[in-house]
Amino acid sequence: MKTDWEGYYLDGRTAVRQRVTIRLMRTGLEITTESGTRLWWPYKEVRQTQGFYAGEEVRLEKGDEIPEALQISESAFLTALHRITPELATRFHDPARRRVRAKLTLIAAIAVIGITIGLYFWGIPAMAGLVASRVPVTWEEHLGEAVVEQLAPPPRRCTDPIRTRTIEEIMTVLTRTLPNSPYTFRVMVVNNPAVNAFAAPGGYIVVFQGLLEQTQAAEELAAVLAHEVQHVVKRHATRMLIQHASTGLLLAALTGGASDPSAFGLEAARTLGVLRYTRGHEEEADAEGVRLLIAAGIDANGMITFFESLRGEGKGTPEFLKYVSTHPSPTDRIKRLKSLVAQQEGKPVKLLPDYEWKDIHQMCQVTDLKGRPQRP
Repeated sequence: MKTDWEGYYLDGRTAVRQRVTIRLMRTGLEITTESGTRLWWPYKEVRQTQGFYAGEEVRLEKGDEIPEALQISESAFLTALHRITPELATRFHDPARRRVRAKLTLIAAIAVIGITIGLYFWGIPAMAGLVASRVPVTWEEHLGEAVVEQLAPPPRRCTDPIRTRTIEEIMTVLTRTLPNSPYTFRVMVVNNPAVNAFAAPGGYIVVFQGLLEQTQAAEELAAVLAHEVQHVVKRHATRMLIQHASTGLLLAALTGGASDPSAFGLEAARTLGVLRYTRGHEEEADAEGVRLLIAAGIDANGMITFFESLRGEGKGTPEFLKYVSTHPSPTDRIKRLKSLVAQQEGKPVKLLPDYEWKDIHQMCQVTDLKGRPQRP
């Protein structure tokens, strides 16, 4: 039986992935880095966070706050783990039971639909979180695309190719420590003077030109993107839609079987337009956003300086996006951020050191035939 497996190790302090050999032992994992350093992970201290579905990379974590992590591409690793130490491997997913779990999931989905119909008026808020965690990512992506078509229509988007690549470069650095995320993140800038940004289901992030012009460094935009990425990863918008939208959207989300999720796009856009994230959602996006910045080696102080500048400017948000109106952070929010940022160790790497950041402020400018700047 195979006991040695190849994988990657992240120490939780830097964004560097180290190639390692992982040996399955009776009571724990023996990890050896390329430099010869050995680590010992007792099974009782290890938790599995990904690798529950066919084709998904296995991710194991150890520790709280910003944990250490192992990434193993072969799902057979879990099968071998269960064979070597069946009494201790019960805390980890067993691929052999995947078919059984699929049947149980289907039965559970049918049961949830019945309960939802019976308890519609008081049951939806309670089950919104549970249902959101079960929505297929592909369905989320179709719904998010439809929402963005309504709230950020193509004619209003700023598509300067060079500056778009600059923003994409920031997003690449930011999300490189999320290799197992099921989402493909897409950032678009719209020609709107409001100082705002929002995340739609499925990985869509929309940044308004007014917010882009407010940023004074790449690290500040990275902080905004980190915050919005966490709204996507934690499925905050999806949860709100399921809780407040119509029964049709709820049932489609439960089954993932709507032939055309875009049919709910206008309804979802209107729903998001009159809602706002809860304080818990915002605090979670802040905390996890800071951790994402730290893991990527980006100066997390950018989140503090950006929110402080908004507080000083007293900028507002447009009426149709009230659900993000908590973004101009109050004093207590900045205090929380400073406490979180204080956890960053070492000197972060400066983003885009050779780029004059004010150039990004021209993202939505076009020129006429005489080269004069105009707004689209």
